[in-house]
Amino acid sequence: MRIVAIANQKGGVGKTTTTINLGAALAEQGKRVLLIDLDPQGNTSTGLGIAPGSRSATSYDLLLGESVPEPHQVEIGGGSLWIIPANTDLASADIELHAHEKRSFLLHDALRGGLLERQNFDYVLIDCPPSLNLLTVNAMVAAHAILVPLQAEFFALEGLSQLMMTIREVRMKANPALRIEGVVLTMADMRNRLSQQVEADVRETLGDLVFRCVIPRNVRISEAPSYARTVLDYDPASKGSQAYRALALELLERHEGAGRKEARA
Repeated sequence: MRIVAIANQKGGVGKTTTTINLGAALAEQGKRVLLIDLDPQGNTSTGLGIAPGSRSATSYDLLLGESVPEPHQVEIGGGSLWIIPANTDLASADIELHAHEKRSFLLHDALRGGLLERQNFDYVLIDCPPSLNLLTVNAMVAAHAILVPLQAEFFALEGLSQLMMTIREVRMKANPALRIEGVVLTMADMRNRLSQQVEADVRETLGDLVFRCVIPRNVRISEAPSYARTVLDYDPASKGSQAYRALALELLERHEGAGRKEARA
């Protein structure tokens, strides 16, 4: 089982879209996947058709409640996803967390309090809010790794240094095993010379941290949430679906390679 926080303090870079569709692509590969919506906007929950009225047990309860919420099961074309949704209660959680002595470890402790063992998940993907607040820190402390969606635009690398500093601080103070899973370029238009230049700059700067797969700017990816469906379910043959399948396979390839290295060691 691997817990991956999908984080970038910049909004609009594809965190929620990546959480939903990478989760769906991993489920197509036969993996048991839990999504945790840790963004007060609740877009991951809405994108999978979890109506606000049915979000009685949420990630707020997971962090600050006395009981562990039972995840919603969502059927998709190639399998099933589970999700712990979010609602507006989460908007005040950042303030309430400050009152707790173990405020940075609440999600870590909650996830290891029986939920993951009972359900036997292969992957847990956490959709973080677009800020480096206590919710994001909780995700980093709970996670094995961070996956960073990075929009293929002029200011792509701006702000990454602050995210890297936060990751280093979390490593030093709370989660020494935390690593960067990788950086995935999103919303790329390879017909555009700027997108090509941004990709070249990002790969030159970050090297092997950058996934080979690039998520294109694709209308089907944009349309799918309005139908409360993943893009893989909405249009399985679209370029967006193909890209997220490729991302899932590359992620699995990285994990299998890491597992073989550990076995040899």
